[in-house]
Amino acid sequence: MRSWPAPGGGRWVEVEPARVTRWVEGFATRHGAPATTGTPYGLLLTALDGATAELHAPPGAPAAPDVTGFAAAATAPRRIGLLLARKGGVAVGVADGDTLTVSKVDTRYVQGRTAAGGWSQQRFARRRDNQAKAVLGDAADLAVRLLLPEASTLTALVTGGDRRATDTVLADRRLAPLAALRADRHLDVPEPRHPVLLAAIPAARAVHVLVHDPE
Repeated sequence: MRSWPAPGGGRWVEVEPARVTRWVEGFATRHGAPATTGTPYGLLLTALDGATAELHAPPGAPAAPDVTGFAAAATAPRRIGLLLARKGGVAVGVADGDTLTVSKVDTRYVQGRTAAGGWSQQRFARRRDNQAKAVLGDAADLAVRLLLPEASTLTALVTGGDRRATDTVLADRRLAPLAALRADRHLDVPEPRHPVLLAAIPAARAVHVLVHDPE
């Protein structure tokens, strides 16, 4: 379980689906038994001392009216697509529950920045941009080949890496069915590699909780 400050106040907590019920019990112990309200994103818990916890359902999980139903939906196996992209490469996959059943990683060399000035610097910049465009073009082809045939079986598509890169890939008209499945969650991942793709599965399936402590 990890946590990080939330813009605008409070903190985000990442909770494994199997530990949601225990986390809510701990919240109740610390702050008093909470009232539960269903929301478009999941559940809102409001404790006796004024603390709140917004439980955001994992991508593809159905809505639930209470903690028991929320936890059951969060832990249920779902088939999700993964698209991780940066200028240096792309990784695509399909996760059936916790298992990666389809995957492909494609990396390319993209020239680094140069300290040279003038025309030389501009030439290197153009070459670098062209290399990056080629990577993302190939990434779209890869998504068409591996993810698009699976689109009708997916409950969500989770992206990660450089948001501009994933936006560029999904702007390909051929990928409209996948773009329609794109979840709000965007994973912060390094250069796409197979271990990174594997680590993206639990991150995509985790429950995100926005906690505001009483003032």
